[in-house]
Amino acid sequence: MHASFMPPRQVKIGDAAAFVGSTPRAIRHYHEIGLLPEPERGGDGRRRYGYEDMIRLLWIRRMADAGIALDDIRSAFTTDTASAGVDSGGDGEGVVGVLERLEESLAEQEAELRRQRAAVRRMRAEGSRMGLLSDFVTERLKGLPEGSLRQADLDSLLVTERIFGPLGAVLQTARFVALATHPVLREESDRIDEAEDALDDSVAVDDPRVAHVAAERHAFESTLQAVIEESGLGEDDDALRDAWDVLHPATADDSGGGEDGADLGSGRREAGSMSALEAIGKMPYDCSPARLRCMELAEELSAREALKSDR
Repeated sequence: MHASFMPPRQVKIGDAAAFVGSTPRAIRHYHEIGLLPEPERGGDGRRRYGYEDMIRLLWIRRMADAGIALDDIRSAFTTDTASAGVDSGGDGEGVVGVLERLEESLAEQEAELRRQRAAVRRMRAEGSRMGLLSDFVTERLKGLPEGSLRQADLDSLLVTERIFGPLGAVLQTARFVALATHPVLREESDRIDEAEDALDDSVAVDDPRVAHVAAERHAFESTLQAVIEESGLGEDDDALRDAWDVLHPATADDSGGGEDGADLGSGRREAGSMSALEAIGKMPYDCSPARLRCMELAEELSAREALKSDR
């Protein structure tokens, strides 16, 4: 060291903050929470920081930069008071334990970031709306004629995936694949959709138009189902079920679906998601009483037809 320069034995808070790359405000906060002991003050009443204080500040700064919470740093210092034993366990968790927990947390964050990046890439590759769906669903929609899928189709799949999971949504894609590849069916579907939309709040539930549209809906759905079966989409559904079962083996937690089949397995929807029946009860649908009655009548017609075919 040059003889003309003699480093100070103590420095003020501003110099201490500048050296460790922090701020005076941060250092004062360390004092307030008991992370850094209050140093002695000079004759002017200002704090003075010595070598050991600076070492501790460097520790705090490096550990905080690594993502360790200040409370954890304080606990680690409390446990490992001797500088030689900073990395030893002591009676408490110590720095080693804190670092282990931090590494686990970072690994979880890394996995979440990978998931988010994959979702962003999917939205860029497939388009913002289709990319909102899972790969398992979008894979079946690839190769369809450009513009053949409607926004309402994708929105419907998005809602279905939220309620029933990717398997439920991918089984619904057969409907939209058939409509996308059969223009005549699509035209008829649009016509009936418009007729149902016309059943607004101004239409009484016993209006003859309600029963008429219900009959048209039933006839259309029967035709659409026949096209799905003839085109092999129904067989594709069976293959998709098998593929899903291979990728997502059922567990003991998946047995709560109930006899109505409304739940395709709680473990097969988003983690922490509600049951299918709960989700259906929370999803609003803008349907007038007349339209709801139309839906009921169409379902009754389908049930009668199914009963006749079983005899």
